[in-house]
Amino acid sequence: MDIRKYLDSTYLKTPAQSGLSEDETLEKVMALTKEAVDNHLFAVMIRPEYVAKVRAYLDAEGSSVKLGTVIGFHEGTASTDEKWAEAAEAIKAGADELDFVINYQAFIEEDLDLVKQEFLACTRLCIEHGKVAKWIIEIAALTDGQIAALTGGIAKWAGENFTDEEQSKIFVKSSTGFYKTEDGKPNGATPEGIRIMLDNSGKLPVKAAGGVRTPEEAEQMITMGVQRIGTSSAMALVRNDEVQDGY
Repeated sequence: MDIRKYLDSTYLKTPAQSGLSEDETLEKVMALTKEAVDNHLFAVMIRPEYVAKVRAYLDAEGSSVKLGTVIGFHEGTASTDEKWAEAAEAIKAGADELDFVINYQAFIEEDLDLVKQEFLACTRLCIEHGKVAKWIIEIAALTDGQIAALTGGIAKWAGENFTDEEQSKIFVKSSTGFYKTEDGKPNGATPEGIRIMLDNSGKLPVKAAGGVRTPEEAEQMITMGVQRIGTSSAMALVRNDEVQDGY
């Protein structure tokens, strides 16, 4: 199986998180992008502040690699207006795909009106501009029942407000990779969590993010039905090298 067409090659650490300088972080982002271009990966996934530079590089290379960024990252608690404005800037800078962290805390607190409002407003913005919207539900923060309910809610709202073609551009995604778990529990995609998402996502595609460590695990996710895999170790998966700790 050629897993490259499923991979969103990801670098989302800030300089403060990595201990690198601003220039060193940009160098890592650009190296990731060149690697994706050279190896025909599906997409790169980076922070919004680097979108314009990566867009210029991809265009200069004539590359078909998609450019993704994250919105409301990583806590998901920004207001709908803040997420919408951040997404609008990213679209203007040249992003193809926008991965929003849904306000899962509001969902846990049963404020479904807020969650639905941000989903509809930000998804409409993406669809109107021909972009892909992915909604990160942070499964490590949720019970199995909550994973099912939130995935199902997103699928329901999408079905009520968007065409089938538009729904093909609305993903439900498992994780940010930054959620802190206790007792060594996984903070990314697991087969069990992904199965719940797939069973409740309706017509929406699913992205498994974080925790995919081997080509066999990637192929398992793809065979289960996921359409994309987010990883900071994309080339290690392609080459079947040992995956270091990371997203």
